[in-house]
Amino acid sequence: MARYTGPTSRISRKFGEPIFGADKAYERKSYPPGQHGQSKKRKKLSEYGVQLQQKQKVKYTYGLLERQFSNTFKKAERMRGVTGECLLMLLEARLDNVVYRLGIAPTRRAARQLVGHRHIVVNGGVVNIPSYSMQPGDIISIREKSKSLEVIQDSISRGRQGKFSWLEWDQTDLTGKYLNHPERTEIPENIKEQLIVELYSK
Repeated sequence: MARYTGPTSRISRKFGEPIFGADKAYERKSYPPGQHGQSKKRKKLSEYGVQLQQKQKVKYTYGLLERQFSNTFKKAERMRGVTGECLLMLLEARLDNVVYRLGIAPTRRAARQLVGHRHIVVNGGVVNIPSYSMQPGDIISIREKSKSLEVIQDSISRGRQGKFSWLEWDQTDLTGKYLNHPERTEIPENIKEQLIVELYSK
């Protein structure tokens, strides 16, 4: 499965925020990468450049490549409602993102790996497709023989569960429930989705 495997800190510095999660390297060098990263006289982005930057930011945040993102956007366009909000809702409903949001994995990258390696179960059946779209009422759990994995145990012990209103977590059974699709105001990512809509409307 194709995905971005390059340096994450450099990408975070490019966008000015740790989009891949906690990052000590980013904290040390929060200015843009490159020879002139600390220069105050940086070239101002054009309108197109600002829109493109938002699209790239979302792609890196959720771990999608260009074709995947384009297909997701087209699906959002066909849905009822505000296209930008529908786009974020579809991205939040991805299985790898839900695994991350539930605190089963420390990052979306780690969540994608857990899904791909068949450690995650949805409604009683193993699902190894990171882009699998969750529906309200779906139950997500960890395969019995995978519950003892160090990466899963460490992530769950950090207590990040229960932070999101559209997800429910049962600490006893280590299972989660996708209650409903989130509203835009509930999604914490710092994204200006309208700029992406404007980019694709050109």
